[in-house]
Amino acid sequence: MDTNRDTPGKAPTGKTDSKAAGMNPYVGLVSSLRAAWLTGKTRTAEHRVSQLEALGRFLDDKKQPILDAMASDMRKPRLEAELSEVMLVKNEVNYALNNLSSWMKDEFVVKNLVTQLDTAFIRKEPHGVVLIIGPWNYPLHLILVPLVGAIAAGNCVIIKPSEISSSAEKLVAEVLPSYLDKDCFAVVTGGPVETTQLLENKFDYIFFTGNPQVGKIVMAAAATHLTPLTLELGGKNPCYVADESDMQNVANRLVWGRCFNAGQTCVAPDYVLCSAETQEKLLPALRHAITQFFGPDPRESPDFARIISDKQFQRIRALLGSGRVAIGGQTDEKERYIAPTVLVDVQPSEPAMQEEIFGPVLPIVTVPNVDEAIAFINSRERPLVVYVFAADSKLVHRVLERTSSGGFGANDPIMQMTLLSLPFGGIGNSGLGSYHGKFSFDTFSHHRACLLRSMGLETMNSLRYPPYSERKMGLLSSASEIKRKGTCALL
Repeated sequence: MDTNRDTPGKAPTGKTDSKAAGMNPYVGLVSSLRAAWLTGKTRTAEHRVSQLEALGRFLDDKKQPILDAMASDMRKPRLEAELSEVMLVKNEVNYALNNLSSWMKDEFVVKNLVTQLDTAFIRKEPHGVVLIIGPWNYPLHLILVPLVGAIAAGNCVIIKPSEISSSAEKLVAEVLPSYLDKDCFAVVTGGPVETTQLLENKFDYIFFTGNPQVGKIVMAAAATHLTPLTLELGGKNPCYVADESDMQNVANRLVWGRCFNAGQTCVAPDYVLCSAETQEKLLPALRHAITQFFGPDPRESPDFARIISDKQFQRIRALLGSGRVAIGGQTDEKERYIAPTVLVDVQPSEPAMQEEIFGPVLPIVTVPNVDEAIAFINSRERPLVVYVFAADSKLVHRVLERTSSGGFGANDPIMQMTLLSLPFGGIGNSGLGSYHGKFSFDTFSHHRACLLRSMGLETMNSLRYPPYSERKMGLLSSASEIKRKGTCALL
């Protein structure tokens, strides 16, 4: 099973000797974590806090090795690596530590007349043993942010980092376990074979980040054990640019969003929809932004990353044949370099419009107006994000109200995912479930409905016991029926 499109094999860690006996090699590991979870040690606030603090220390102590691993795997610029792989993760850790005590409290709920003397509440309990499978594009962020939520919720966790980002995988496998409770947390390395074997085991929750094709495989594996899961997938994020927009501001933000991490970002704008007139104004602004950010030759810029692998390079390079290259288009296979590129005259049926690009390539598809743009967006799978650039707030809300996506951004890409107060996740083909901030805690928690009643007051209970009567029905209705509130119109 290919969890990250590329499939080089590696020697895994976390396997047991059961492989020699023909058993699944991870049975022992999963069983040991389940035994640790059943002791209840991860449920205590003290254990959760200690592990979150340990994760914070890992980020502080190993900041330079983290940056080095990002540079080694994909020549990720220091600022981009520090922002995405360290600072945003540390924000999640601190946010969880700051709010954990309130998140863990029982949530008392409204009661009806019948239960007024009882106690009713929601208790947030850990799922148990969870599996987090990460991708290669943000190899620490996209396993550690879910891990924050899993720890905060009191779970035991197996982490499966991507083998494609090999330096990051090595760092996670060799260093992270020394910071965490080894009875409760483990790292498994390897490729598709190891991931498939892991998924054969019964987990209490699975959190997967990757592409929709593999997401279906993970979901099918989870269904075998009726395991709940979150799927953080991807898709083609449309970006409509209105005619009256400030084109240079639009271009600056589009180029930054498309070229951050060399475009290998699931929430990057994937293609632009605009009128032919707007395209003519936007192209010189895009060319100016690229030059301002990366110089006359982006290949020489220290602020432009490289494509993760030869396979990904070849896939993205093949997409340059769609439409016509208006800006960029230069490639270097040895460096896995693809220049910031803008494609025009792109037809919806061409390859660049049939798959998520996941590289520094931005197709422009012309549409006559916003209604046609909305129709185009709605004719395709629901994306992870819909973006719109427009000075007219009514137009922004028009696109918001008439489209469906995991998230929505007006006049700036990517920035919505920096807010821990917003859920991050997809819908339909772009994902299932969400996380970030308290949403992570809720994702990795079972919300247990609890009603504590007295052994007394049996006279009241007798109303619901046979033999039934119209009188009993009337009394039960009066005590428990919910009626719609009256409405009035102010003239």
